[in-house]
Amino acid sequence: MKRGNIMLRFLMLLIIIAFIVWWFQYIFNPKRKLLTAHEKKQTFFLDDSDNVRRNLLLTYKGVLFEGEKYLGNTEDRFTVTKISIWPRQPNRLKGLTRDDFFEITEIIQASYPDAEIEWGTPVREFLQHE
Repeated sequence: MKRGNIMLRFLMLLIIIAFIVWWFQYIFNPKRKLLTAHEKKQTFFLDDSDNVRRNLLLTYKGVLFEGEKYLGNTEDRFTVTKISIWPRQPNRLKGLTRDDFFEITEIIQASYPDAEIEWGTPVREFLQHE
């Protein structure tokens, strides 16, 4: 009986530890933070700057943008030289202004100062009509 009691307590301890580990992974998950910011219409920039192949994600005023990074070279190094960015749901762009898109560009260029930002449709057409 005592042996079974010890095993039960050990199993409960393992379950509690596993729950705590899962909880920390959930709380500190960057994609969860992105989705929370998206729902609250806050700004959040999610990017793996060490991995050029991985697209960046940015949520701004409830609109989710995705950007593809392109590696190129400057005079002295290889770096991200171009970022093509587009809204995942163009129908949610209602209410955004030119200043909003310039602010998004500034947010991205803070991380990639050498990159040229190229907007996808329909943002590109909107910015060209000045």
